[in-house]
Amino acid sequence: MSIELLATSIADRAYDRIRADIVFGRLEPGGRLRLDRLAKEYGASISTVREILSRLSSEGLVIAEEQRGFRVTPVSPEGLQDVSAMRLLLESYALPLSFAAGDLEWESRVVASHYKLASMERRMLAGETEGVELWKRYDREFHQTLIEACGSQTLLDLYGSVFDQYLRYQMVAVVFRGETAAEEHRLLLECALTHNAERACEVLSLHVNECVDYTLNSGALR
Repeated sequence: MSIELLATSIADRAYDRIRADIVFGRLEPGGRLRLDRLAKEYGASISTVREILSRLSSEGLVIAEEQRGFRVTPVSPEGLQDVSAMRLLLESYALPLSFAAGDLEWESRVVASHYKLASMERRMLAGETEGVELWKRYDREFHQTLIEACGSQTLLDLYGSVFDQYLRYQMVAVVFRGETAAEEHRLLLECALTHNAERACEVLSLHVNECVDYTLNSGALR
C-alpha cells in the first residue's frame, strides 16, 4: 500500500470512529474535543483530526469555535424538535417513491431488516439492558431500507445524515417506548409489503412525533 493510500485509510477509519462515538453518545454532547487527545486515541495525526472535526462540523455534529477549538454539538429540546421535523419531512417524501419502485428483492431486505430489529426489541422488552447500540443500529437500518428504493442517492445520503443526528438524541436520552414502538415498526413492515405508502406515512408521523414527546417528557435533555 502506498503512503498516500495508507494515510487515506487511517483518516477514513479515524473519521468513522469519531463520528460513531459522537452519534452513539460516547463523546458527550457539549464536550470539548482536544486535538492531541483525539490524535492519540484514534491513531491519527493532529492535522488529520482537525480535518475530521471540520468535516463533522459541516454535518452538524461538531461545533468549531474561533480561537477555542472544537466541541461536540450540544443537545436541546429545540434541537430534537428541529432534527425530528427534518427527518419526518425527508422520510415522508421518500417512502411513496420507494414503495412505488420497490420490487421483490427490496421487500426481502425490508423483511430481513425488520426481523433483526424486532428480535432486539423483544430482548429489550424482556429486560435486557445490553445491546442498546445494536438495537439502534438495526432501527436505523430498517428505516433506511424502507426508503432505499426511492431512486435518489442524494436523498438517501441527506436522510442518513439527518437520521444520525436524530439517533444521537435517542442515545443520549436512551429512548425506548416498548411495545408501542415495536408495533409501529410492525405496521410499517406491513405497509411496505402491501405498498401502502399513505398508511405508512401516517404511521411514521405518529412514530416520530410520539418519540419526540416521550423524550421531552422524560426530561433527559434537561
